[in-house]
Amino acid sequence: MDLTMNLRSLGFEAGLSEPEKELVCLRSRSAGLTVCGCGHAGFLCRLATLVREKLNHFTKQSHRSGLNVGILGGGNIGKQLTKVLLSVPGLKPSNISISTKRPETLNEFSKRGVECYFDNCRLAVWADVLFLCVLPSHLPRVCAELHSHLPPHCLVYSFTTAVPLPRLARLLGHSFVVRAQYDFEACDSADLWLRHNQVTTALQDKDVLTASCPLSMSGGLSLDQTWVSAVLYSVLNMCTAKRLGSKQAIQLLNELFQTNPSTGTLTCLSFVNSSCASTLSNSEE
Repeated sequence: MDLTMNLRSLGFEAGLSEPEKELVCLRSRSAGLTVCGCGHAGFLCRLATLVREKLNHFTKQSHRSGLNVGILGGGNIGKQLTKVLLSVPGLKPSNISISTKRPETLNEFSKRGVECYFDNCRLAVWADVLFLCVLPSHLPRVCAELHSHLPPHCLVYSFTTAVPLPRLARLLGHSFVVRAQYDFEACDSADLWLRHNQVTTALQDKDVLTASCPLSMSGGLSLDQTWVSAVLYSVLNMCTAKRLGSKQAIQLLNELFQTNPSTGTLTCLSFVNSSCASTLSNSEE
């Protein structure tokens, strides 16, 4: 039991000066970014896992390895993200690997079957999806290590927001890169991000789930909607990387998102302009 509950004189804010109180919202911002960042990354991995399962059906390959997810960085974000990914249906611990300078600090994940080591290039070559969870100051060195080691099909998802996406792509020498761009504005409902200490627990809270929905975020946070488009293109790239024709890939996406013909379905024109679509050959379609 928390004996200080409802005793404002013993609360965190009680000893703060007026200028310091203006910065309290940063706690909600930090918690909200962690919850939403890890939650949205888990959502992407769930989609990618479902795509793999559907690709097995389309390509008639019953024995296919699962989605390989690499996490580069074993700090707070890397650990919280790993916990979220371990709860993603269809994603096994053996399909998750972490590269960090101190793999010995990740025994809780090693015991569950997650491979932990320090070899960024090895992780890059192995991963289908690679999450960058490093400090901005470390990013240039990390990108230099990864340069020319990333397979074309590997999706790089960056949690490092300080580096613009075009520059990150140049540093990596890789074009298949996604980064979520969040904005925060202090508001009365932002305290909901502070309800839970763990992201996995927070993502079981209905209010938090509603506030973190990518299409209608609340609690002071908003997400650049180009992220939704980037996720759609990422899933499409995963299909075409396995040499799936355009028509089959679009069919797979419509099945994945359970689109309704009466309200609209995805077509080639959803991803390319009409002039480009008209140049597709029968085999590409």
